[in-house]
Amino acid sequence: MTDSMRRRGLTAASALLGGVLVLTACSGGGADASGGKDTSQAKVDEAAAKKSSEAQITITPKDGSNNASINNSAAVTVRKGTLTTVTMTSQDGKTVDGRLSADKTSWKPSVQLERSTTYRLAAEAKDSDGRIAHENASFTTVSPANSFIGTFTPDNGATVGVGMPVSINFDKAITNKAAVQKGITVSSTSGQEIACHWFNANRMDCRPEEYWKEGSTVTLKLALDGVQGASGVYGVQQKTVTFHIGRNQVSYVDAQTKQMKITQDGKVVKTIPISAGSPENKTYEGQMVVSEKFKETRMNGATVGFTDDDGKGEYDIKDVPHAMRLTNSGTFIHGNYWGAPSVFGNVNTSHGCVGLQDKKGANDPSTPAAWFYNHTLIGDVVVVQNTGDKTVSPDNGLNGWNMDWAQWKAGSAV
Repeated sequence: MTDSMRRRGLTAASALLGGVLVLTACSGGGADASGGKDTSQAKVDEAAAKKSSEAQITITPKDGSNNASINNSAAVTVRKGTLTTVTMTSQDGKTVDGRLSADKTSWKPSVQLERSTTYRLAAEAKDSDGRIAHENASFTTVSPANSFIGTFTPDNGATVGVGMPVSINFDKAITNKAAVQKGITVSSTSGQEIACHWFNANRMDCRPEEYWKEGSTVTLKLALDGVQGASGVYGVQQKTVTFHIGRNQVSYVDAQTKQMKITQDGKVVKTIPISAGSPENKTYEGQMVVSEKFKETRMNGATVGFTDDDGKGEYDIKDVPHAMRLTNSGTFIHGNYWGAPSVFGNVNTSHGCVGLQDKKGANDPSTPAAWFYNHTLIGDVVVVQNTGDKTVSPDNGLNGWNMDWAQWKAGSAV
């Protein structure tokens, strides 16, 4: 064989080999050496599908949410499966208690969440074949700056007098009063019509036209969660409160006769001598509701504008017995142990309060002040008459009864 023939043979062999290599390189993974289709990838995909759980877990609110509700936001549900494990933790690592539904398809927290807190939820579920699915999410609840709360009185379960209104004080100014008022309902077993009145952007009181019927039960429902009270400010409260109305007791203080008549169901049950405000410091007139009771308390004139030339209080009594608040501005009906017994029923000597004879220490139940204190409920009405002073402002304490029904209803936002 000549050299030229040898070179032609090598070239042909190289071309053939090159053709095989090119064919092999361009055939991809879809064919085997015999020319048939390669099913290895399809088998991998099929196997992966068979291993995936059909259970579909949903966590609300969505992962990364802000301004979430502290009442209704957190929830875990599953379709095509049942929940096996749900864990919810706060940003400090504390576990949040929750309830799993009987059919194991939903879970919710069993406690109210905290504001301005980040929570993490981790859920696990299995389908009918026992295959496991997982889902995780985190969210942050509404901040105090973006939410409002109403502090209400009276307390849940309380027994109060017939003059006790529902009074709600909001920690943010409410500009969308109608929406907030619609989220608050007050009802009574007495069937009395109840209307609400806004005194300002932060306070709303609710009452019937006449005093509550004795023995009735009043229900306050707050459905404020998510209600926009002002621009960027939302409610977070969702609760029901009930309180009970006790016996019908109304007391009448007459500054001219210097006597107080205590009535129950319209009948006088006791008359107590009193000493009201002096001519220089007259007691407000009007219907006043007892809003607080203290067996003993301190009273300093400086806190209510009674000061001497040195700026000190004209009086500072650290142990005033049997004190019952009638106004926010400092009017009380209380025991007086420092005045002579002859004062009561004869002379008006106080700085505006109504004084009853008492003894130091508030431990003698036989004194007139002790009797009245022990027979008085928060919410009882004290009507003060014939002092010569102006009628107390309806928003000075729980004293909306000094506004007629038409005026009261005119202050409603709905």
